[in-house]
Amino acid sequence: MAIAYLCLGSNSGDRLKSVEQAVSLINLAQNVKIIRTSALYETEPWGVKDQNWFINMAVEVKTDLNAQDLLVKCLNIEKTLGRDREKEQRWGERPIDIDIIFYDKEVINTKLLTVPHPRMHQRAFVLVPLLELIPDFIHPVLNKSVSELYDDLENVEDVFLYGTRGHMYE
Repeated sequence: MAIAYLCLGSNSGDRLKSVEQAVSLINLAQNVKIIRTSALYETEPWGVKDQNWFINMAVEVKTDLNAQDLLVKCLNIEKTLGRDREKEQRWGERPIDIDIIFYDKEVINTKLLTVPHPRMHQRAFVLVPLLELIPDFIHPVLNKSVSELYDDLENVEDVFLYGTRGHMYE
């Protein structure tokens, strides 16, 4: 069994409903079980600024899937919830985004998947929810904790608490 950390986000349509549906679908997915979630955060867009703000959260899952198969599950959930990666602008609006941030302490670099997520250390919308779940987790490439990565952020985008505290699932 592996422990993975996912970051979910939505900034089009009913943002909250999309994130909540994604959490439900992840938890219903075969061979994946949510352990706990962070609170919800409303976050300033990163990259393309002229768009709706996001609702983001982090999710800790236990899985016996390898990272590539977990990615396929996440992409299928995105598609089920209306995401069409081929038609959208890079870093633009989307109904749902599910990124694998960490997969245990593995370092994976394939054409389809890079773990740890290659830009996670530059994004407050990823780091703030992760601070709730794993502040002391050491990034296996940068050799810094999530807390240290947050402290090192420059040009921090706005991140506001949107919903209640996270939930335990076990």
